[in-house]
Amino acid sequence: MCPDIPETDAVAAAFAAVPRAGFLRPADGDRAAYDGPIPIGHGQTNSQPRTVAAMLRLLDVRAGQRVLDVGAGSGWTTALLARLVGPTGQVEGVELEPDLVDFGRANLARTQQGWARISAAAPGVLGDPAGAPWDRILVSAQPARLPQALVDQLGPHGIMVIPVAGVMLRVTNPGAVVTTHGHFRFVPLR
Repeated sequence: MCPDIPETDAVAAAFAAVPRAGFLRPADGDRAAYDGPIPIGHGQTNSQPRTVAAMLRLLDVRAGQRVLDVGAGSGWTTALLARLVGPTGQVEGVELEPDLVDFGRANLARTQQGWARISAAAPGVLGDPAGAPWDRILVSAQPARLPQALVDQLGPHGIMVIPVAGVMLRVTNPGAVVTTHGHFRFVPLR
């Protein structure tokens, strides 16, 4: 748990219920409390807890929603999102790197949240357009520009949180209204 996360909100409760240690490589498990990114292989990281908490708060996930997690990596954000939507919701994590798809799936399976899954992302396809519209979209990798393909997957009152060119954006529908929320560093969105 990160000391900067208040103990009284749904995001903090999700962090408490889904410990980061279960989503790291065995050699890095003792570093779970470190408030920084931790490599998970293939040039990817398990993101800084403070950053993940900020993104989840911006996303404003509610019980019963359908959520897309782009760049699922280790499965930690997928599991946190599953905790937030609860068993009446659905979370679809997508990951491009095959080894991380397997790693994330195995980690997520241990949480016993059957309403969440991780799938292999189709090369050249952003997100999961076949599953759209999504109530919420979380993107844990950084493009140079806001991808219209992901904006188009948002539902009528959807929200997407995505780092673009070093700036955290919150995109809301209707109208794809964009607000900025600080500077962050992420691996590139491929």
